[in-house]
Amino acid sequence: MNIYVGNLSWQMTDEDLRNLFEQHGAVGSAKIVKDKVSNRSKGFGFVEMENDAEAQAAITALYDSEVMGRKIIVNESQPKQQGSGGGGFKKRSFGGGGSGGGGGYKKGGFNRGSSGGGGFDRDY
Repeated sequence: MNIYVGNLSWQMTDEDLRNLFEQHGAVGSAKIVKDKVSNRSKGFGFVEMENDAEAQAAITALYDSEVMGRKIIVNESQPKQQGSGGGGFKKRSFGGGGSGGGGGYKKGGFNRGSSGGGGFDRDY
């Protein structure tokens, strides 16, 4: 079972997290999520435990407990939602637009002619 652990102390390490959960059973992995640029903890992480009963016992025992001066949040990790939220890059097709596809840049707004708006030849 994959377990989400939130509101962690900034000083907590992966090893600290592993040790905390090993008191309740075998831990497959323990990882605190870090910022890619600063390498600083984001304050949450994930612990993977092989035995679901041990994982449930750890969740129950550790939920809302104080660790390194902070009340941590512990619950079963939910799978990532697909297609929700903003951000990231999504594939787009440029040009085409409208029904029937095709048409290249002409339908994309670069060479609209006199049918109004758009284009690069606009006077400001």
